Amino acid sequence: MEQLTPDAVVKAAAGLFLLSIVTAHGLTSHPIHKLGKRPMGKGIWTYLSSQLFTSTSGIWGYDNSLGCFCPIWRLSFHISSILVLYSILSSVAWSDEHAWNLGIVAAICYTAIFFILDKVTLGVSHPGGPREHKIRRMPQWEDKKSSVDDMLVSSDGKEKWRCAVATDSHRATLSSFGLQAKDGENGIKSDAIGMTGEPFGRQMWVKDSKSVDVHLSMEQEKCIRDMARAGRDGFNPSKNPNTGDIIFREQMIRNYVARGGTLPDVNSKARTVREAARKGVHFYSMLQTEDGHWAGDYGGPHFLMPGLIFAWYIMGKPSKMINQDQCGLMAHYLKVHQQSDGGWGTHIESPSTMFGTVLCYVSLRLLGEDPDTPYMRRGKAFIQNEGGAIMTSSWAKFWLCLLGCMEWEGHNSVPPEMWLLPNWFPFHPGRLWCHCRMVYLPMGYLYGARFVYKDAANDPLIQQLREELYCDTYESIDWDKTRHLVADMDNYSPVPFVMKFAQNLLALYESLSFIQPLKQYIRKRGLDFCKDYMAAEDLQTNFIDIGPVNKVLNLVSAFHAANFDIDHSTVQNHMMRIPDYLWIAEDGMKMQGYNGSQCWDTSFAIQAISECHLLDDFPGVSKKVWSFLERTQILSTEVSQSSVAFEYESAENRSKYYRHVSKGGWPFSTSAHGWPISDCTGEGLKGVCVLLKSPKILESIRKGEILDIGETRLQDAVNVILTLQNEDGGWATYENNRGFGWYEQLNPSEVFGDIMIDYSYAECSMASLTALCAFHELYPHHRTEEIQHAIQHGRDFFKSIQRPDGSWYGSWACCFCYGCWFGIEGLVRSGDTPSSPAIKKCCDFLLSKQRDNGGWGEDFTSCYDKDYAENGMASYGDEGSGVVNTAWALLALSEAKCDNVKAVKRGVQYLIERQLPCGDWPQEGISGVFNRACGITYTAYRNIFPIWALGRCYEVYGDVLDEKE
Repeated sequence: MEQLTPDAVVKAAAGLFLLSIVTAHGLTSHPIHKLGKRPMGKGIWTYLSSQLFTSTSGIWGYDNSLGCFCPIWRLSFHISSILVLYSILSSVAWSDEHAWNLGIVAAICYTAIFFILDKVTLGVSHPGGPREHKIRRMPQWEDKKSSVDDMLVSSDGKEKWRCAVATDSHRATLSSFGLQAKDGENGIKSDAIGMTGEPFGRQMWVKDSKSVDVHLSMEQEKCIRDMARAGRDGFNPSKNPNTGDIIFREQMIRNYVARGGTLPDVNSKARTVREAARKGVHFYSMLQTEDGHWAGDYGGPHFLMPGLIFAWYIMGKPSKMINQDQCGLMAHYLKVHQQSDGGWGTHIESPSTMFGTVLCYVSLRLLGEDPDTPYMRRGKAFIQNEGGAIMTSSWAKFWLCLLGCMEWEGHNSVPPEMWLLPNWFPFHPGRLWCHCRMVYLPMGYLYGARFVYKDAANDPLIQQLREELYCDTYESIDWDKTRHLVADMDNYSPVPFVMKFAQNLLALYESLSFIQPLKQYIRKRGLDFCKDYMAAEDLQTNFIDIGPVNKVLNLVSAFHAANFDIDHSTVQNHMMRIPDYLWIAEDGMKMQGYNGSQCWDTSFAIQAISECHLLDDFPGVSKKVWSFLERTQILSTEVSQSSVAFEYESAENRSKYYRHVSKGGWPFSTSAHGWPISDCTGEGLKGVCVLLKSPKILESIRKGEILDIGETRLQDAVNVILTLQNEDGGWATYENNRGFGWYEQLNPSEVFGDIMIDYSYAECSMASLTALCAFHELYPHHRTEEIQHAIQHGRDFFKSIQRPDGSWYGSWACCFCYGCWFGIEGLVRSGDTPSSPAIKKCCDFLLSKQRDNGGWGEDFTSCYDKDYAENGMASYGDEGSGVVNTAWALLALSEAKCDNVKAVKRGVQYLIERQLPCGDWPQEGISGVFNRACGITYTAYRNIFPIWALGRCYEVYGDVLDEKE
């Protein structure tokens, strides 16, 4: 048995491991046409058998899309680990006659370790909580009302701001750039500069005479104004920092009346559930845009627009990018959201933070505000009282470095050469969550290029800011010692020790002289890769990019790569997509968290109308939604397939640029945006499925009034959903989880939590799972085994992330009522009965949170603290309750057929009582959230979810809900 000595075993383990790595590397993305195809199974053995013996086998080496090795190589790594464990046991108790016994013991111990860890530890996608350090500070504003009415109309009264959509928005953009219809009015351009991608869903604000041309009577104008304002008069953040979207809603209602539409009766309120639902749908139908979607304010974060303003200033303040009128509206927005302590929050409901304050203060200075005005002096005092800008978070520091208001030595290294590592390397940027990846991609490029605003040294404003932002003189600051400094108020996710250690090593790598020749050689290759990757992202998204942060960073990078040529085609194409992110409301102009939530809101809205059994009562609405969903399915229409983005759908390009399959998915916003998301694809597919049950829709398809969405296109959507399911049974957002839980130990952001990998979420999992159920009901013979397996595996995931109190944490909205709706609906639609322990436990949780007035309420602190808000929606709701939270709770309870009818009835009556005479509901607190710590606005939620809850509750409980006590 000499060959089984510990040394021999270690050599065998090392040899097997190296052989596996080398062969897997050689077989990376081979065969390429199977990229992203995961074998079915729930563990290594079932995956292995599926890989070897079924048609669902995937890549044979490392799969860039899935972020994992194929089952064969994974098994070989496990065997290598068992051999290492065997050698350790052998070194303690070695004897020739017991060698095989030790081998068996090693295998059993290794398996037992995995089994125990699986049972006693939470899965990587379990959000955990409650947090030990909860938010205690509250935002405060001066009790002061403001208005933008005078800023919306030109001084001569001939032009007014309005929201333009679809081809109208393309025309407006092309006109502002001196271009013609051939340059992309319909999404197909003939030259290097122009608009590409589907116009449907695009929304932008333009100042012209079209709104002025709508003439109505004074009585009609007053009625419309009162409806749009929903009981509000101007903007006062001390009452509510959330806007009611008054300007957009007033425009849409005016257009509706001008087309001959009938206004809801405002002289009486609805008395029954069905009346309230119908009135709600009537009001909301007036807000539908001409291309079929519902638009709305998707703002909230305060750190987004400053990035755009910084970029605008760095690029020489081009008026095509931000014009004078926009500057005024942006400055107004920043000023009205300043809090009484002089600071700004990270978002509109956040207490002041250094992250928000530094960025907003500098933005106002770049927009031309005088530093000696009272509000600017208060802002400067807040910054200096907290230790100066050296105490802000890393993302703000990055912008200060670009502007020339901080030295690069004050920012931790973002090495672009990380992209040159092998794709299978345990920590590779390609494994990061796509939003994180696509932000740090241009950050790496700009850091590696040491980009600084070229006139920083001679610009008087930059010199003034260097004095205003710091407590010490700029020249005296030891920048390297400030790299890890961050104010407690910004430090939601403290950078772990292991990341600080890595950052200190990278600081040495950046500074040690003898490393520089090698570093410069590697860095050039890293910069070239980043430049190529950013160009691919720009083209794949028709220059919209995945989100507002990487949008402006990619723009600055393109400006640098074009040798500061503002007229370069790439820079011009970028600037034409800036309006996609801007929104005007009663608090001014803001930058949204995306280019809108069009497809997401519209998919929800049509399902809500369907559950009220009102699809055919509002046929115009239904047909417009159908057309919108048809045109919004990604890379599925003639226009979208004519764009360069379609060329990037090849498996080779998806592997090179770490993209999941896109064709057939639905987006959060628009087809032109180009990034499909699991839950958006699921809700879009469900929207189509409910419309396919409408006789009037089917008749319109037969008559050719609307285009058909064939079964093949629905199968494409199902393919997107099936390939997005993670190994834990859940669904992540844009891609499969490619990384590991320990990646969060390398989270450098400070202000955000759980951003490093694409976790499986309750929301994404319910939307995907229930979409598969809806599709399977209509088309039971397509990929039956795979769909049934996915549903069963998804149901198991839901149960694995349920909290001990019966709730589910909502990661993308506020918060537990939202999560509970997704959790219960996911379980019920996947086959669990209402009597199952998991569902009953969740119902008990929700019932325990019902408030005295019959409603439910939470605010942003539920998300931040990972604990149900103790006082509900105390600040901006109604005695702690809110209509959106109440609707989510009712959707969950009615889906579970909760037998506490009295509680459901109280909740329904609360929604009816809170409904306004016109059919609208009041705008209350912020509804959305992302990355645990930042709130975001969904003004559409106050309409969609109460309508949906009323429809579902009536369907389940009937007229008993209208009976008086």
